Amino acid sequence: MPARRPAQAERARRPRRAPRGRRAVLVPRARGVRHWLFKSDPESYSIQDLARERRTCWDGVRNYQARNFLRDECHAGDLVLLHHSGGPDPAVVGVARVVRAGYPDPTAWQRGHPHFDSGSDPAAPTWYMVDIEIVQAFPEPLTMARLKGDATLAGMELLRRGSRLSVQPVGEAHFHRVLALAGVRL
Repeated sequence: MPARRPAQAERARRPRRAPRGRRAVLVPRARGVRHWLFKSDPESYSIQDLARERRTCWDGVRNYQARNFLRDECHAGDLVLLHHSGGPDPAVVGVARVVRAGYPDPTAWQRGHPHFDSGSDPAAPTWYMVDIEIVQAFPEPLTMARLKGDATLAGMELLRRGSRLSVQPVGEAHFHRVLALAGVRL
């Protein structure tokens, strides 16, 4: 590989800006693994479905802040806590890994699809999705009551009153504490 010229080396160190038309956010080039929590109603898509299929696209997200996380910040290699949000006992049920970073969600353009959005245009996509694969299902679900009872998880977005975002960042310490509570080592 040829040696980089000084200008190329400087460009490689600078953070890149989001493309025109998107929120102006500086995105660092070098980053470590980020941690996320994705919510799903187990009636729609459960950890058992993911375990059977091994890999899936995480489509149908129709909240702008969650979309921004998928589009701009979720990258291949990031780890995801899967949360069953429906039913009598919402719980964190396993871990997945992002295997494909954000890309346009084509279900937004498919008439008759439950995720169809008449305002979305394939030339300027509104909605994005990522692909994930199963890492491990937890032996037992970690209920909200159990998570709320652990003082080290204070401040975790999931446990904040009124937090309904379906895709949310999770701090590294909180992520590892959830794994410890589940008795899981990655």
